[in-house]
Amino acid sequence: MRTIRGFEETVLSVGIDIGTTTTQLVISSLTIVNIAPGACVPRMEITEKKILYKSQIYFTPLKEHNLIDPVTLLKIVEKEYQNAGVKSEEIGTGAVIITGEAAKKENARSITEALAGFAGDFVVATAGPNLESVLAGKGSGSAAFSKAKHMVIVNIDVGGGTSNFGIFKEGNCIDTACLNIGGHLVELEKNGDRITYLAEPARLVLRELGLTLNPGDRVDLSSLTAITDLMAGSLLELLGVKSFSKLSQELLMTPRLRLDYPVENVVFSGGVADFIYSDYVPVSVAEVSRYGDVGPLLGYSLRQNFLKHALKLHPPAETIRATVIGAGAHSVSLSGSTISIAESALPLRNIPVVSPFPVGIPLEVKEAAELVQAAIERLTSDGSTEQLALAILEVKTDSFQAINELAEAIARGARGYLLKEKPLVIVCKKDCAKVLGQCLHTKVPQKAQIVCIDQVEVTEGDFLDIGKPLFAGTIVPVVVKTLVFSGLA
Repeated sequence: MRTIRGFEETVLSVGIDIGTTTTQLVISSLTIVNIAPGACVPRMEITEKKILYKSQIYFTPLKEHNLIDPVTLLKIVEKEYQNAGVKSEEIGTGAVIITGEAAKKENARSITEALAGFAGDFVVATAGPNLESVLAGKGSGSAAFSKAKHMVIVNIDVGGGTSNFGIFKEGNCIDTACLNIGGHLVELEKNGDRITYLAEPARLVLRELGLTLNPGDRVDLSSLTAITDLMAGSLLELLGVKSFSKLSQELLMTPRLRLDYPVENVVFSGGVADFIYSDYVPVSVAEVSRYGDVGPLLGYSLRQNFLKHALKLHPPAETIRATVIGAGAHSVSLSGSTISIAESALPLRNIPVVSPFPVGIPLEVKEAAELVQAAIERLTSDGSTEQLALAILEVKTDSFQAINELAEAIARGARGYLLKEKPLVIVCKKDCAKVLGQCLHTKVPQKAQIVCIDQVEVTEGDFLDIGKPLFAGTIVPVVVKTLVFSGLA
């Protein structure tokens, strides 16, 4: 990409979302402009994001529930490129995200790698439940809504296999969790009343209800409603509205929500959300099974159960397209003379960003360390992410004492992470990375790799690339890959 001052460039970006039930892609146009004044180092930013093409929504092609069908999937992507009038070599950037139950398929990682060939500089990720919660909250508009209204917003993305909870405050995700609950865990004969497949989480629900049902059995509407009502109850239990049951514990895929914030305002996203915000009322199993699952009925159960508990349901900006409807926008910058780096750790690619202090750094080192540890666990506890970057949005003061205390909090909170001998990336908005990095090196194991850069703006949910140092180690090229969502700045 050219970085000539005053130069404006348009880049095509593609997002591909492979979910439990559906697969889709969106093509966007990103306008990139150098906004740096005068003699300053060029700084490129995205000034406009425009959705050019939305594909039709396909059922995710599977082979016997254990494997994603790569041949059919590649044909879908090729067909949609043709329909959009776009060639793969014209795509500058993008993302492939595999989510929900689809991420558990045996060949999920190889699928993302194969699809990466359809764009120039992909963020390729099999999204674990915590990362999916962050992406869905951004895509649904919950992150932006929480910032605009100064509210805590609970975003619940209910898909085919999982329900992902993202809690947003002032635009940042402060907590996440995931339950193995979704509309495609019970598969039905389309427009019929016969069960064709039961996922293991669905069998746990049946056990709790004392129902003996198996693939091939016919099922009535009352039995299906009992199943989806119990599923809806588990979502309420995770929010602390009802007592947490043994069943919900079995369905939990992550640690429980902390619940040290108000739970009042809820936004639903995901395919099931369309039935939550409609006036849909189920009349028969044949009508419920229009998509071959219980998704419509689960949406109805969620609406009925949540309204009973006086929770405020706000409409999302996006439902089924929330997780990724655009992707991979590049904001290129250089981090300069104040950086502190472990050169042996570079280059680094596709490092997910997490923000440990979304509402400011606490005065007490112990509390700050706990927030750092919680932020790291939010991304690493489900096993989907091995490396990460900590975004330090604000520093209390420029004093050495404040920066040294911040270094102590990071060293304590990241102790477990550093023992795995993974590079710890710290991104500061303020010009203090060199001092922070030097302080950290006195508090962490000798072999720990610390990459501390500054004057780079990132938010949670971004991905980071850091290149090899230039000019005798005084500058590193930095690429921030921000997932682009419809309707959001």
